[in-house]
Amino acid sequence: MAHVLIIDDEPAIRMALRKFLKDQKYEVSIAADSDEAFKVLEQDVVDVALVDLVMPKMDGIELIQKMKRVQPEIVPIVITGFGTITSAVQAMKAGAFHYLTKPFDLDDVASIIKTALEHKELKEDNRLLRDQIQQEYRFANIVGKSDEMTAVFDLVEKVAGTDSTILLLGESGTGKELVARAIHYNSKRKDKPLVTVNCAAIPEELLESELFGHIKGAYTGAIATVPGRFDSADHGSIFLDEIGDMSFKLQVKILRVLQEQCFEPVGSTKTHTVDVRIIAATNQDLERAVKERRFREDLYYRLNVIPILIPPLRERMSDVALLVSHFIEKFNSSDNCQIEGIDKSAMKILMQYKWPGNVRELENMIERAAVLKRQGTIGATDLPEKISGVKEAAPAKKAGAEVPEAGISLRKSVAEYETELILKALEKTGWNKNKAARLLKLNRTTLVEKIRKRNLEKLMRRTGEYVQGDKSSNR
Repeated sequence: MAHVLIIDDEPAIRMALRKFLKDQKYEVSIAADSDEAFKVLEQDVVDVALVDLVMPKMDGIELIQKMKRVQPEIVPIVITGFGTITSAVQAMKAGAFHYLTKPFDLDDVASIIKTALEHKELKEDNRLLRDQIQQEYRFANIVGKSDEMTAVFDLVEKVAGTDSTILLLGESGTGKELVARAIHYNSKRKDKPLVTVNCAAIPEELLESELFGHIKGAYTGAIATVPGRFDSADHGSIFLDEIGDMSFKLQVKILRVLQEQCFEPVGSTKTHTVDVRIIAATNQDLERAVKERRFREDLYYRLNVIPILIPPLRERMSDVALLVSHFIEKFNSSDNCQIEGIDKSAMKILMQYKWPGNVRELENMIERAAVLKRQGTIGATDLPEKISGVKEAAPAKKAGAEVPEAGISLRKSVAEYETELILKALEKTGWNKNKAARLLKLNRTTLVEKIRKRNLEKLMRRTGEYVQGDKSSNR
């Protein structure tokens, strides 16, 4: 129940408001002046305070300022006469949410209090979300204890608090975006946006508009003025992933933003000035690209202020066991699994595999095994054929089913087997739903519904990203 404090030196107003708000199911306290108000604030948490501007001892503006110091989350609403609107505006600058003019309608009071409480709840949700994001992307969540990753952690910690441009280098799937997020959320810009742009995923003719925005009529189909990603990232950071795939034309514009922190939207002559930290990433050899005239030399040196090389997983195999444990814990939580661990034979296979898809491939493999296994220990037979090297038996040749003495859930067993067949069909067809549906002799809509019910979209999306990244890295 929300707590409302009424502070007014007129008894009739206090009593009328208290009765009305109690009928509205609020907890209500009243005070005739600042002394009585602070006694309430010392004893209980107040959500909304209705504050008269003109009172003895302390006026409403000073009272609001001092109340906010005692309880920063309190939402003050000013009560004022017609002749003191200017003071009401001053009070709002001091922290008031809204104001009511005397005489006021009680329905208006109820509406404003409701809006104030929704505003308070939204602010709290945003704060919790921001705290959650910062917790998620703290350095400790970039998993690894090898010497190679320790060196990365040390460098990230040194540069996070600066405004220096960062260039993240490494193969697809090594976790460059995770490092970029860790840098941003441990910087002085952490309360401002981090905007991510995958330069390889957006067609060249659209990327300029995506980055810098466009004005109405700039090109056919531009029916409105639309701000770009750099506008959205103002006072925050922008992460330009796969910047090595950017065209020469756009490289010139990025160079200007780096040098002058300004640009013109597509079709406009008006210059936009921004304060943005650039974090770029690529899986390409940019020095070689410069020599081959595929990448501007001046932009390369502007980006390469602080390069951070994220090592491939095959060069830090001592981290595999730690990563496996981390991912099992993650998918036990997110997918409601009960995986106890991984046995020695399976771990031996993982340690011998070269991991061309790096950490992303390992994460996808653990999620697949967890989704199919649901509970118990992951063994060698639970690993994909590509990794284990052992061909899995065809469904028709599987050993006869057994019913244990304790009994078995037919529905659960059939569902698990069906999920396994769906995943195998998707893997065999490169995660193409149309082809997988034909393999399984299903309508596409039926397959899509089964995928949705089994919550496999996330696994498909992440694996699809790995497949695309793997292809791009071998171009």
